[in-house]
Order: sequence, then C-alpha cells, then structure tokens
Amino acid sequence: MRLIMLDTETTGLSPLNGDRMVEIGAIEVLNRKVLSGDKHVFHRYINPERRIPAEVVRIHGIDNAKVRDMPTFKEIAQEFLDFIKGSTLVIHNAPFDLGFIMNELQIHGLPNIEQMPIIDTLDFARKKHPHQRNNLDALCDRYHIERGHRELHGALLDSELLAEVYLGMTGGRQFSLGMDASRQPASAFFQLPEPQRGQEEKLETASLLQRTKLLIPQEDQLAHQTMMLRIHKESGGQSIWKELEAAA
Repeated sequence: MRLIMLDTETTGLSPLNGDRMVEIGAIEVLNRKVLSGDKHVFHRYINPERRIPAEVVRIHGIDNAKVRDMPTFKEIAQEFLDFIKGSTLVIHNAPFDLGFIMNELQIHGLPNIEQMPIIDTLDFARKKHPHQRNNLDALCDRYHIERGHRELHGALLDSELLAEVYLGMTGGRQFSLGMDASRQPASAFFQLPEPQRGQEEKLETASLLQRTKLLIPQEDQLAHQTMMLRIHKESGGQSIWKELEAAA
C-alpha cells in the first residue's frame, strides 16, 4: 500500500481568511518502508503571494526573503498532484493541511482531491491514547523517535517524523492486522464554502425578495390598462400578451 506522509507550513491559521502555504513536504511509504531519493520525496518552498507575519516566522523560520523568488502554488500544483496520485495521504491534523491544499486547488481551478483517502494520525492518536498529549513532539517521545534535530517546524522534517510515528502507532515495520488507522475521503475533514460569486448572487437575490411590495395607485393602474387596450386595438388584435393570457 502506497502512503504519502504530508505536512505544510503556512502564513497563518485559516485559508478562508487569506492565509496561504509557504512549504509542502511529503514522503512516500510503501509496504511500511520509508523510501528515500528524489522520486519518493516532494519538497517545495512556495511564494504565498502575501507577507508572512513575524509571529509565524518564529514558528517555522520561513520569512518573506526566503520565499520571494520561489514558485507559486499554481506553478508546482500539477507536479504535486502527480506525486500524490493513487496514494493515501497521512496527515497529522488533516483538516488544517487539507484546508490549505483544497483552497489553493479551488483558487486556481485545478482538480479537487475531495475523494482522496486520508488518514488523520491526530484523530487516530486521540483514540489510541485518550486524555494524553498527542501532538507530534509528544508522539515522538512516546514512541522513542529521535527529534533532537527539530528546532523549528519544517514540512519535510515533520513528514519524516510523521512516517516514524505512524509506523510506531500501527505496529512498527511489520504490519499487525487490526492496527491500521481508518481512512476517510478528504471531504470528511474539510469542505470549502461555495465560491464567493455564488454567495454574492444569493445575497442579491435574497435582498430583492425581501423588498417591500410596491403599491401602485389605482389611477395609474387604470391608465396602464387603458394604454394596453389601445395598443391591442391598434395592432389589429395581434398583441402577444393577449395570446399568453389566453394560453394561461
């Protein structure tokens, strides 16, 4: 079974508030073996096309200068989609990372991944170790995974640690029946709102329907009827609205 361990770093907490990705790291695990080499690893820094707040830089160490000349997500999107195709994505706190990825795909009109199978190791860890700390650092300590070289968060490093954590939680290098985590489609973790244009149209329609009904004075109604009868007569009885009235 082909698994892709995936992690992202971002400019903030919410893609719906305009935050974007600045790094994607992903590593292939096949038949419970962590693979190495360029064809099995995907790692890109991304120009988010917006500024990275200083408080976020302190978390992952990626500042504006580092990504200024990097490609945008649109430029690396197809390469990324090709890399994850046919796999199950393993993500720690899947709603967070999927939110950013699915938002970017929608922004650029690219194929969605709503039906892609996902394993959320945070959800799995909470079920396996209830009432305990289950962030990546805590899980590394629990499963005796070396993380001394991890001074800052980084998408590729966290993907490497996640691979070891996942294997540890599911029985080690030798698969144990019944130890595997459940899979769900990406749409079960995150759903994007309808495109903004559709929302604006709905709001406009709603406002029109809520408008107060116009009251037309009786004399204006009579004047209108008189004009319509005159037009009908002068057209030789060929007015279209009369045909529609008869059909109704």
